[in-house]
Amino acid sequence: MTDPVPVRRALLSVSDKTGLVEFARFLAGQGAEILSTGGTAKALREAGIAVKDVSEHTGFPEILDGRVKTLVPQVHGGLLGRRDLADHRAQMAAHGIAPIDLVAVNLYPFEATVAKGAGFDDCIENIDIGGPAMIRSAAKNHAHVVVLTEPGQFATVQAEIAATGGTRLATRKALAAAAYARTAAYDAAISGWFAGQLGEEFPPRLAFAGILRQTLRYGENPHQQAGFYLDGTARAGIATATQVQGKELSYNNLNDTDAAYECVAEFDRPAIVIVKHANPCGVAVDDSLAAAWDRALLCDPVSAFGGIVAANRTLDAAAAEKIAAIFTEVVVAPDADEGAKAVFARKKNLRLLLTGGLPDPAAPGLTFRSVAGGFLAQSRDAGRITAEGLKVVTQRAPSAQELEDLIFAFRVCKHVKSNAIIYAKGLATVGIGAGQMNRVESSRIAAWKSEAAAKAAGLAEPLARGSVVASDAFFPFADGLETAAAAGVTAVIQPGGSIRDAEVIAAADAAGLAMVFTGMRHFRH
Repeated sequence: MTDPVPVRRALLSVSDKTGLVEFARFLAGQGAEILSTGGTAKALREAGIAVKDVSEHTGFPEILDGRVKTLVPQVHGGLLGRRDLADHRAQMAAHGIAPIDLVAVNLYPFEATVAKGAGFDDCIENIDIGGPAMIRSAAKNHAHVVVLTEPGQFATVQAEIAATGGTRLATRKALAAAAYARTAAYDAAISGWFAGQLGEEFPPRLAFAGILRQTLRYGENPHQQAGFYLDGTARAGIATATQVQGKELSYNNLNDTDAAYECVAEFDRPAIVIVKHANPCGVAVDDSLAAAWDRALLCDPVSAFGGIVAANRTLDAAAAEKIAAIFTEVVVAPDADEGAKAVFARKKNLRLLLTGGLPDPAAPGLTFRSVAGGFLAQSRDAGRITAEGLKVVTQRAPSAQELEDLIFAFRVCKHVKSNAIIYAKGLATVGIGAGQMNRVESSRIAAWKSEAAAKAAGLAEPLARGSVVASDAFFPFADGLETAAAAGVTAVIQPGGSIRDAEVIAAADAAGLAMVFTGMRHFRH
């Protein structure tokens, strides 16, 4: 084996022809014979590049509507034959198999075909067979063959050949690793699609892949490493976002921004969500983003400092001025007008992300969490309650305003770490208790926060007075509800289902509260 390995014969067969002509012209200029198929050969000939059809090279015609054209010994023998073994060289010579030193293949666009909603037969026809086979053969024999699977790799290989007269082993190894990752991701996409066609949400083998978008400075803590990968679903949010300005996003920025944006998408009217450490610390709905901001900030102005802000409408200058008035790490929205961009531009460290859309809270999908030796997979919490689905369990039914606030509070609850307690009034949070080991403590913390926020705003009584309360899971005892009643709530929404429901209902009746059961829990651990 020599290193670098010169490229005397190259096989080019690509669906994405970006950079193809320039790369092929370079190879031809280096004296390489160019083999190709179908549309790739046509594109090269139209560019005036000498090309030999694979069928002419192999002496075997394309058959079965092109399904079989490269699955022949003359191709795979040329890729897999070891040049350093005399026996391999002798067998190749005996069977008229010429070595192939470079393969550039990118696969039939299966993922794009699925993404555009094509029918079953169309998707099947876009499953590449010959491409992955050639890629894997070339990658296995990377000691002698270089394999390219992305147009972005052309420039690196071209520069190396120009500088050294061939490809170096280190480069071939790196490209082989990338090649196997590409075919693995391709097969994962196919297997996932097939499972969906069969209605198998959790098939016996679950495969998924990601594309590295960004290597992060560190993970949750500076001693941890981290990367941000895309899963190919293009769910609107941080994966689709364009960063207009600001410093590089960190692991925690991305995690918190995702939490904020998923929450703000729950609401149909203009809404603002402020998040700190993946928990909402202020949420409000109003007629404008600026008004929603004022009411969201009122809930917990201390925690909002250095937080993440999400909006579900195009940001305007009025909202931007208010948001920019305090230190904010990230602002995320579907879009922003020029006035808003100009306001944020004055805060050079603030990251502004524009996603182009909102995620659908009701859309299906899977979420994952690692555990020792494996991972847990579950369907996304796409549950949404409506007024029609609620069960009034107390002597008093909620008023129309209470009912609206109850539904709002329960939607916020879905995005707060358990045990979650939300006080809300006028479609704005006025106290949030999150992540405690028991529900009564969350109730107390939410009430305490409402008192602190009122004091900071110079108000005479706690914000929770006259509010409603939402609990993400049932009250196991009456004490959590009694704490909320003491804070001044008038109505309660909770899943129900405790063996002590009768005790909790009696406590609500004794306090004159209206209470509804949802029958749906929203644990978020």
